[in-house]
Amino acid sequence: MAQPAVEFGPTPLRVIEGQIPAGLRGTLYRNGPGRLQRSGQYVDHWFDGDGAILAVHFTEAGAIGLYRYVQTQEFQTEEQANQYLYSGYGQLAPGPFWKRWGSQPKNAANTSVLALPDKLLALWEGGNPYALDLETLETHGLDDLGSLKATQTYSAHPKRDPQTSDLYNFGIIYGPRSYIQLYRSDASGQILQQGKVALDRVSLIHDFVLSGPYLVFLMPPVVLKLIPIVFGTQSFSDALQWQPQYGTQIVVVDRKTLKEVTRIEADPWFQWHIGNGFQANDGSVVIDYVRYPNFDTNQWLKEVVSGCPTTPAAGHLWRLRLDPVAGKVVANEQQLDLECEFPITPMAEVGRQHPSLYLSCQSQRLAKVEENFDSVAHFNLETGQLTLATFASGCYPIEPIHVSHPDDPSQSWMLTVVFDGNRDQSTVQIFNAQCLDAGPLCILELPEVVPIGFHGTWRPQ
Repeated sequence: MAQPAVEFGPTPLRVIEGQIPAGLRGTLYRNGPGRLQRSGQYVDHWFDGDGAILAVHFTEAGAIGLYRYVQTQEFQTEEQANQYLYSGYGQLAPGPFWKRWGSQPKNAANTSVLALPDKLLALWEGGNPYALDLETLETHGLDDLGSLKATQTYSAHPKRDPQTSDLYNFGIIYGPRSYIQLYRSDASGQILQQGKVALDRVSLIHDFVLSGPYLVFLMPPVVLKLIPIVFGTQSFSDALQWQPQYGTQIVVVDRKTLKEVTRIEADPWFQWHIGNGFQANDGSVVIDYVRYPNFDTNQWLKEVVSGCPTTPAAGHLWRLRLDPVAGKVVANEQQLDLECEFPITPMAEVGRQHPSLYLSCQSQRLAKVEENFDSVAHFNLETGQLTLATFASGCYPIEPIHVSHPDDPSQSWMLTVVFDGNRDQSTVQIFNAQCLDAGPLCILELPEVVPIGFHGTWRPQ
């Protein structure tokens, strides 16, 4: 992570092993921090790295890869000055604190991507998304999706209803009366409906879940101190405090009206990501998520920039069951012993009962603190079977992306980008999603190293 990533233009990707499956046609997009230092100065948190997008277009002629930094206004200004000039999630702008009063954070555009019919959105939950060209990754600029205000935020985890193609998302609006801003958009991304749900405290919510007729938010007992943010004396990250006495608050919202249904108190935990949710036949809501016992994960992510994090922070897969009518937790149980993250379900199962999840995973129960995940996994929730594709020592896969065969629903693939620290090389690897342990069907060589990133998506041809 020491060296900034190198952009590359449309490049035919060499097949190192196997062959590209005949039915795999479309584009894999990935986002993540591509640059963590300028002129020898490192960012203070992994979340502050400049966003860079990888696109791999799968066509009849083969795979074409390209990698581009998102040309945000702040990125271009810092690129010209060759120094960091803005505050961010963990970063404070240089100079005396009074010059930071009331200033807006840098839009890093580095967390996720949303593929729309006519554009690709680079998402970062502290502001509006940036729009890019789907083919060339040329940056077009900030996109208000028809009605976003400049002060509104749009999270990195929108959910698409596979039946209606409606998109749901949210943003946290911080202030003396903080609230969740809710959005419902059509398939093109244009916002059709907005709503608000008040928050009892100023907290951190990174993800949410579409569960049948509901949108569900899990608000951990992480409290943001607003005064240091306003006066520029602390970064957002440093102003977040773990206060377990509050417990986790679960907010259930009606997806049609975007109004609150109920609010449930639970024991304290923290989560970044939720795999999926659904409404069971008995009316209960079931949610699969990765749970941490506290907020030490934020410190681990800060230490990643150094290349050798030392703070233990292991997340595990849990299943939460709610009764939205009675307003209570029915059950909340751990599902896997192995450390894991980035749970996903096939796009056709979002908001509906899902038989399985795909995850990034550690193959060993006592993994080293400084190590990234060494495996991708398929977890069958009906049988409890866990299937791993574990990579060689020093090789690190990132969030798996599930891709369904366009003509045969019984067939699907799992794609991941792997960084090989032994060879200083990045590859795209394609697996049969039903038998990951059989090894990759195809390995494609990328012309430059693509740093380990966060989230991606698949756009069918």
